[in-house]
Amino acid sequence: MLDGISPVVGPDLLAVLCQMGHGDEVVLADAHFPGHSCNETVLRADGVDIPALLDGVLPLFPLDPYVDSPIAMMDAVSGDELDPAVEERYRSIIDRHRPGTPAIERLERFAFYERSLSAFAVVMTGDVSKYGNVILKKGLVGASRD
Repeated sequence: MLDGISPVVGPDLLAVLCQMGHGDEVVLADAHFPGHSCNETVLRADGVDIPALLDGVLPLFPLDPYVDSPIAMMDAVSGDELDPAVEERYRSIIDRHRPGTPAIERLERFAFYERSLSAFAVVMTGDVSKYGNVILKKGLVGASRD
């Protein structure tokens, strides 16, 4: 165990986050996400919900300030609805750890899957929130944007 690192961030996830470079992305996926179909590197965080994982991961690396939005979520399929409480929960965690982060980008379902193909890793959680999947783009550790 380590001080200062959330217990929901296990050693495999910690290693992956450390190996990621600037611009690499990690998908925090809900329990229904087709992780193994979308990426070769899939980690399990069963029993953990995405807000807890966001709260554990966001203190560990900055988000990319060189893109319009370093965070993306899946948009609702036509005829379906988003639960605004899901994004509100995420946003409160994002604002606490990374204030000033731009608005969350919404991606069409299959565009989200396509982007997940090139992500550094997918973390499968136990979260069952509808449209709760989120992509985080890593920034430069130890650097600030002037």
